[in-house]
Amino acid sequence: MKAAKKTCKNKEIINENERKNQQTESILLPGLPNHLAQLCLSTLQPSLLYKVCKSWRRLVYSPDFPPYLSLYAILSQTPPVSSSLNHVQGQCQSPSVNFFCFDPISSKWRSLPTPPFDPSLCLLRRHPSYISRILPIQSITASHKLVLISASTGKFFPALTRPLIFDPLSSKWNFGPPLSTPRRWCVTGSIHDIIYVASGTGAQYNSDVARSIERWDMTKKEIEWSWEKGEPFRDGRFSREAIEAVGYRGKLCMVNIKGKAVKEGAVYDVVMDQWEEMPRGMMGGWNGPATIDDDDGVMYVVDQESGSLSKYDGDNDRWDEMIENLEYLKGAEHISAGRGKICVVSVDGRKIIVVDVLARPPKIWILDPPRGMEVIAVHVLPRMSHPESEQFSD
Repeated sequence: MKAAKKTCKNKEIINENERKNQQTESILLPGLPNHLAQLCLSTLQPSLLYKVCKSWRRLVYSPDFPPYLSLYAILSQTPPVSSSLNHVQGQCQSPSVNFFCFDPISSKWRSLPTPPFDPSLCLLRRHPSYISRILPIQSITASHKLVLISASTGKFFPALTRPLIFDPLSSKWNFGPPLSTPRRWCVTGSIHDIIYVASGTGAQYNSDVARSIERWDMTKKEIEWSWEKGEPFRDGRFSREAIEAVGYRGKLCMVNIKGKAVKEGAVYDVVMDQWEEMPRGMMGGWNGPATIDDDDGVMYVVDQESGSLSKYDGDNDRWDEMIENLEYLKGAEHISAGRGKICVVSVDGRKIIVVDVLARPPKIWILDPPRGMEVIAVHVLPRMSHPESEQFSD
């Protein structure tokens, strides 16, 4: 009996100590209420807070801390033949696309929550009958969210009947309004939190779809979401490739072929709802994937042949080279930017090259994707919220 009482007393002491430790850890700054301590700590760099203590680490990942930018990646893992055949039969029994977020504070990759089930959600990256052919999966960012717009199924049908949306601040997936015509190989772009989809093809080629453009205003309430038609383009020449339209100075700019091949460009004025010819200088130097840094309004392009990184001077209609002949940038497949950081997907999707253009000279480092995966696209968005932030206190 004495031994049992002693054991119970020891347990009570241990539980009491644990409770006291938890209370101590929950105090952010001794002598200050936590809501005032949060105001003080939110002015510091999250990388500094992360290194100090567990309570500050949890604060960094809590909804109470201002969200810092992270890198989001859409990745593909080469599926076995049996899995590919399932895609062809329309069964889609295993995922062909993965979604991850790289946290620059902890320097760790973290998988996003599993997207909601939808019968049409079967995104194919490779087809067993065309192994060398990479099928595009088109994604953009708008209203601080990641949005998947277009992909193909194993039967070469449009994979998405409506956009798939991920909100980093809530860590939840959602669906956008149904597309009037689901499509693939189309133009996708956003400007002022309005998403635009143009051209492309559905299950079969249709000239009206190939000339069309539609917009979806994400700033409206969800119950008011819908696609509105804009002024059609004069032909369907943008339906042959997956094209990213770059929002620059109130206009969507696009070219129909990457690289230095003979190409055609177009500009869509979103306010006037009309199409224009692309400036000669802009089109002449647009020799690879391009993007815009919304923080400073600067447009960047990577030359796929030379591996140079340039920014566009709209006042003088020219591209100013910032980095020349970087081997890692040759053949780049995708590019994204945010707050002076340019993130480029290498030619084989095995590397992400990050360039800090605000540093003098520009600072460059290489980021490896999760093991066994190749990168399809990268996007810069606010960090993903972690309600279970205790797991980051190790």
